[in-house]
Amino acid sequence: MASKNTDFRTSGFMKVLLPGIVLQSVLMGGGYATGREIIEYGGKFGAIGWVSGVFTFLTFAVIAVLTFELARIYRIYDYKSILKQIIGKAWPIYDFLYVILLFLIISIMASATGEILQQTIGLNYMVGVVILIVIVAFLNFFGSAFIAKFETYGTIALYAAYIIFTIMVITANKDNISAVFANSDTSFVEGATIPLAMWTGIIYSSYNLSAIPAGLFTLRAQTKRSEAVISGIIGALLMTVPWFLTYFAVMGYYPDENIIGASVPWLVMLQSVSDSPIPVLVFGVVAGWTLIETATGMIHALLERLDHSMEESNKEPLSPKMRGLITAGILIVAILFSKIGIINLISMGYSAIAYGFILVYLLPLLTVGLYKVIKNGEVPKKN
Repeated sequence: MASKNTDFRTSGFMKVLLPGIVLQSVLMGGGYATGREIIEYGGKFGAIGWVSGVFTFLTFAVIAVLTFELARIYRIYDYKSILKQIIGKAWPIYDFLYVILLFLIISIMASATGEILQQTIGLNYMVGVVILIVIVAFLNFFGSAFIAKFETYGTIALYAAYIIFTIMVITANKDNISAVFANSDTSFVEGATIPLAMWTGIIYSSYNLSAIPAGLFTLRAQTKRSEAVISGIIGALLMTVPWFLTYFAVMGYYPDENIIGASVPWLVMLQSVSDSPIPVLVFGVVAGWTLIETATGMIHALLERLDHSMEESNKEPLSPKMRGLITAGILIVAILFSKIGIINLISMGYSAIAYGFILVYLLPLLTVGLYKVIKNGEVPKKN
């Protein structure tokens, strides 16, 4: 069984595709499941919001390519080791930011899961939250190979569903979408400019640096620089395609406060274009899946980091039982924060943490990291 799992992660095109799939899986639950982040980091700018999406792609592509190449050169697959290469002894600062963001994002996941499942299939809010805890703990109990398969198959289903949702919404609102761009409508944000939209895309990518550690465990099979470059670009593409799907769907209602100000914009949009409960029910399942993938990926990255620290101290790695218990503990604490609400959690925490990631990860990566990538060339370092 173990060999089959290894083959799945290392055979053929999977070794360049899988890192992007895992990154997308972590990212999608945070913003695309609800659509809230897309509005906060682009959609609110109306006709020029696409600029945020372009700079989100460019920034994340550079970040992913350089990080993946550092991992390949130095044969390091946890974020502590990557950080030591670019900021040395200051690495605990990132650790601190990552843990804060982990709780923030998972709080949003818990809040969104409870709200979405309650509104779509009628489950009690706390029942939905408990389902999230149980499934994510279950996945982390079974480890990396199981998570890789779960997120790969999930990505296929998620993309299919979101493409269908987008077609439904855009088809019903194509006239308003055309009007937004024809009139260069940016009315929801006073003083909206292209430079502001560009910077917003950079900020969005910067706080999403939290997704990078989740994909590091998939890089062990990479042996060539071209593989790191291709997988980094694929990851950026998989991240931004659903961003643009959501953005154009939102433009069908711009600048309607009922959508732009909604906690779960996708839910409101689907309810407006279909009298049938089926699309909303499907959305509940799909959104729940994305939220599970995000929580699983972020916690798995932290567990990998803990395992590496145990190895450095000549101690046994975490047992499956301990991984499951730690996961459940993190999720239970996050539930307490989830009561604050999705919009408040996003607005109060994301931007501040993004600036922290720019200082301790993005700038060192673009300077020290780039220098080391150029200096060391194609051949990996010997352990």
